[in-house]
Amino acid sequence: MIKINLLPHREAKRKELKTQFYSLMALAAILGAGVVILVGLVFSTQLSAQTERNAFITQENLELDKKIKEVATLRQEIDALKARQQAVEDLQADRNQPVFMMNELVRLAPEGLYLTSIKQEGQRVLMKGYAQSHAVVGIFVNELNSSQWMNRPEIIQNKAVGLGQGRDAKRVIEFDLNVGIRRPRELEAAAASAAAEGSTKKAVAPKAGAK
Repeated sequence: MIKINLLPHREAKRKELKTQFYSLMALAAILGAGVVILVGLVFSTQLSAQTERNAFITQENLELDKKIKEVATLRQEIDALKARQQAVEDLQADRNQPVFMMNELVRLAPEGLYLTSIKQEGQRVLMKGYAQSHAVVGIFVNELNSSQWMNRPEIIQNKAVGLGQGRDAKRVIEFDLNVGIRRPRELEAAAASAAAEGSTKKAVAPKAGAK
């Protein structure tokens, strides 16, 4: 006897496949959503950690800027204190400057020259006087330029004038000049520099008899 299946097996099979497809799609959606959520959590955790690190770095930078400002303020105070200390030392040393200056002028002034006025303004000295000739003024300037205590002489005025009346009248050179005066610490620094330069030259000089 031949059996004939009258059930719509094709439609049942198609329905079963469709049900499996929808199940797989739902499972894939669930897995995808899980992956997205997991990745989001990971990114959120990393972002939160990075935000905390950035906040820490910002705070540390603010603290560092504050310390830098404190150091700069402290350095300014130290510089101001050094400046005041140097001013006091210069004031004490400058008390002896007139004595050294007068001794230098007596030693350096050539014959045929005399000074009528000496005025110190800071570290410059203004001098006025008369000389027998322009050559005498030139000698005086050269002596001042080679002095240990004085430097950078500058002639302001140098002209021939008549001095006296009648038979006693003489033609002389009237001059105005100013010259710088060194402080003791400047002399000490110059001496130390010269000594260091001399030591360097001795160190690089070839030995006698060396080939």
